[in-house]
Amino acid sequence: MLDLNFYKGKKIFVTGHTGFKGSWLCKILANAGAEVTGYSLNPPTQPSLFEIAGIAGDIHSVIGDIRDYDKLKAAFDEAQPEIVLHLAAQPIVRDSYKNPAYTYETNVMGTVNILECVRNSDCVVSFLNVTTDKVYLNKEWAWGYRENEELDGFDPYSNSKSCSELVTHSYKNSFFTDGRVAVSTARAGNVIGGGDFANDRIIPDCIRAAQKQEAIVVRNPFSTRPYQHVLEPLCAYLMIAAAQYEDGKYAGWYNVGPDDRDCFRTGALVDLFVKHWGDGMEWIDRYDGGPHEANFLKLDCSKLKATFDWAPRWDLDTAIAKVVEWSKCWLDGGDVRACMDRQIEEFLKD
Repeated sequence: MLDLNFYKGKKIFVTGHTGFKGSWLCKILANAGAEVTGYSLNPPTQPSLFEIAGIAGDIHSVIGDIRDYDKLKAAFDEAQPEIVLHLAAQPIVRDSYKNPAYTYETNVMGTVNILECVRNSDCVVSFLNVTTDKVYLNKEWAWGYRENEELDGFDPYSNSKSCSELVTHSYKNSFFTDGRVAVSTARAGNVIGGGDFANDRIIPDCIRAAQKQEAIVVRNPFSTRPYQHVLEPLCAYLMIAAAQYEDGKYAGWYNVGPDDRDCFRTGALVDLFVKHWGDGMEWIDRYDGGPHEANFLKLDCSKLKATFDWAPRWDLDTAIAKVVEWSKCWLDGGDVRACMDRQIEEFLKD
């Protein structure tokens, strides 16, 4: 399992560091004593966790576009990282329908660009590309997808992340067969956590409704997803990156998701949120006629469990409680950095 002492003094390059997952990841790494350089666009939402939690003060933050190879390469060369964690992406399914070209440019060519930086360096030992559970050809079946299943996401976001996987596979086979760089991808399920302010995501929608004291609008209460707290996949990423740094045999493709008990229908997820939030919160079912989204999606994480003796730490009820704790801390003007530190410590101890 994960030992964060490994990261003390390590030089880490994180793309997408200003996003929701990137901000939590940088907080974990900074707390562990890593030397982190982040490369990303300005925070994608207002408000943003990156700004609220003062993450820029914990790391060396470079604001730039992953599509701009020259600027990326300059930041990369200055950082001389040993480990690269690639999170930069256009991550919203609905936005990918509105702007598919930008989605492909960011998610596919962005992956090419960071892998070119790795290929043209001699400092990197471990590279991890963070993709998504949506990379699989979704057949709406009742069992979880395994790492050897066919990749072919339906919508532009999911498909572009499938392409990002294939780009990574090609670079691994074409340029890193000598073992000088260990290369992996991690396919995570839907993440929730304090500080996610994205549009068209159910938990941020719940928080916004609670803030306005309105009913939560749920557009598809019967869709089933593998929900997990954001610390689950982030700590799994760090576990994989550290393991393959020390032994290249751990490089590969990994699903990172919850157990079956936490593959919830969206309506049931919102029921949990309402229970923990209190204050008379309620939700309404209102389909808005949006574009295609999968109804059923689940991951088989047997490989990660067997390889690393890994298991999820927080069930969904606990995860929702932590989201509510962070969100109420923020809304009440509390110390969100201290709240994040406390939740990270609690997660690592559980």
